[in-house]
Amino acid sequence: MNSKKITVAEELDLAFAIRKEVFVEEQGFSLKDEFDEFDRLDGQAEHILVYHDSQPVGTGRVRIVGNSGKLERICILEPYRKFGLGKTIIKTLEEIAREKAVTQVKLHGQTQAEGFYHKLGYKTSSDVFLEDGGPHILMTKEMTDE
Repeated sequence: MNSKKITVAEELDLAFAIRKEVFVEEQGFSLKDEFDEFDRLDGQAEHILVYHDSQPVGTGRVRIVGNSGKLERICILEPYRKFGLGKTIIKTLEEIAREKAVTQVKLHGQTQAEGFYHKLGYKTSSDVFLEDGGPHILMTKEMTDE
């Protein structure tokens, strides 16, 4: 398994297909809410793909918002969720954030993933709130924690 920054439109299309399968088809989120103005290769967000046996199976992105890196759109195709790829995605996005000299990373995690993020050093920083119709929580991690 490995990950790489997305640098060309064809890779971004692969990430979009993964996101559509996971968030829209599997989890039932709205297609119109899934894609936004940060889904471009213009540098406002850094997108990544994670691979298993040379196949792209997961994705995520990070944006710099103030002094924080905001990790977003993190997902893995269902058959590949048992291989530790989620940790690879998070660590890769954190490395990109570190390169931008941020002091904290944060994300809006789905409530069922709270334990996963705790294992990676994130703290729950909010009550449950609805985002795109699903229950989420704010998770934060100080970059000095490692």
